[in-house]
Amino acid sequence: MTRTASIARKTRETEIHLQLDLDTTPEAASIRTPVGFFTHMMEAFAKHSGFGLTLSVEGDVHVDDHHSVEDTGICLGQAFQEAAADKSGMARFGWAVIPMDESLVEVSVDFGGRPCFVMNGFEITGKVGSFDVELVREFFAAVAASADMNLHINVRYGTNKHHIIEACFKAFAHACRQALARNRDGVLSTKGVL
Repeated sequence: MTRTASIARKTRETEIHLQLDLDTTPEAASIRTPVGFFTHMMEAFAKHSGFGLTLSVEGDVHVDDHHSVEDTGICLGQAFQEAAADKSGMARFGWAVIPMDESLVEVSVDFGGRPCFVMNGFEITGKVGSFDVELVREFFAAVAASADMNLHINVRYGTNKHHIIEACFKAFAHACRQALARNRDGVLSTKGVL
């Protein structure tokens, strides 16, 4: 059974096309967004997760980057839901602690069918280039809600905004890869379903 998803979302604010393959790693992801730093983060996510990811985003960046980033999070969450639909055989839980120079970030996930998002220690504000740092929280909250997953991000420490945010995306990638790996029979739940 292939674990793939194809998501299309069109609103008055954005048009997004996202394809996700949990089991096939291409040579390189195809990521195109109108937000340079966000493109860089999604490329890091694709590389570190090992998932096949194709992403095309058009958005109302003349207003700001909010809709493009948040709606991409919604689409990625929906893709996780579609690609891992029956959740059979998957590890369910994943975690990673990733350093990036002076920064250290821990991410834990549970694809157990209940949405919950917690982010601790992310006190940074302002911009990285033209990217509003507050959109990091919006992106991950949208992913967690749309994927019906628990997502906990703990920024243990760090001083450089770019490093902290990149460590968040890389740790998220590794945690998702671990959680979505097929390494057992059946569904990992005493209820028998997730």
